[in-house]
Amino acid sequence: MKNRFKVLRAERDWTQADLAKALNVSRQTVIAIEKGKYDPSLSLAFKAARLFNMRIEDIFQDRE
Repeated sequence: MKNRFKVLRAERDWTQADLAKALNVSRQTVIAIEKGKYDPSLSLAFKAARLFNMRIEDIFQDRE
C-alpha cells in the first residue's frame, strides 16, 4: 500500500519518533509504514487520519 506518511510527517517537521509517539506505536512501525513494508491496522489508519486531519484514503492508496 502506498502512503503519504513521510511527506505528511516532513511537512510538520516531525521526526519518526515524534510521529510514533503521537500514534502510540514504535518508531520501527513508522519506518516500516513509510517504506511500504507494513500496512497499518484499520484502527491505526483512523488514528493517523485524525492526527493529520485527513481522510484515510488521502493518506493511504492501494498500489493498483
